[in-house]
Amino acid sequence: MSRIAVFPGSFDPITNAHLDVLGRATRLFDRIVVGVLTNPGKRPAFSVDERIAMIRASVADLGEGIEVEAFDGLTVEFARRHGAGFVVRGLRAVSDFEFELQLAHTNRRLAPEIDTTFLMTALEFGYISSTLAKEVGRFGGDVAGMVPEPVAEALARAAERRER
Repeated sequence: MSRIAVFPGSFDPITNAHLDVLGRATRLFDRIVVGVLTNPGKRPAFSVDERIAMIRASVADLGEGIEVEAFDGLTVEFARRHGAGFVVRGLRAVSDFEFELQLAHTNRRLAPEIDTTFLMTALEFGYISSTLAKEVGRFGGDVAGMVPEPVAEALARAAERRER
């Protein structure tokens, strides 16, 4: 029996903190489906298709067991569609824990057969968020080390368009 997990998020954009968690999750699971959430509560900087393309380019060297696709609705329903028994979530700091715990309990109530697995980001990525990376990139700052190269290039292109 293979161990299948989903790694959901808006990934607007994916960061090195996300990649750190995803890379370590590949050692725990046989297959991971990165679910790019279409969140009506957020106004994304990048379209779903752009985010999927950036993620695919960024995870190419992490192995064959990673898939990337868009989804909307409940994470547990997305997990069920893929036969996943696990949801992977990253934690950067204690401040993330309360919200993530609430999500995990809600998901457990909705789908008792699906467990949430928390992985702490590596210390060097603990400060990174998608919001912070977008803000630095928006003003032409150096995002190297915060995001993978395909994302850094996309942020630079977006900053150039705004300057015109």
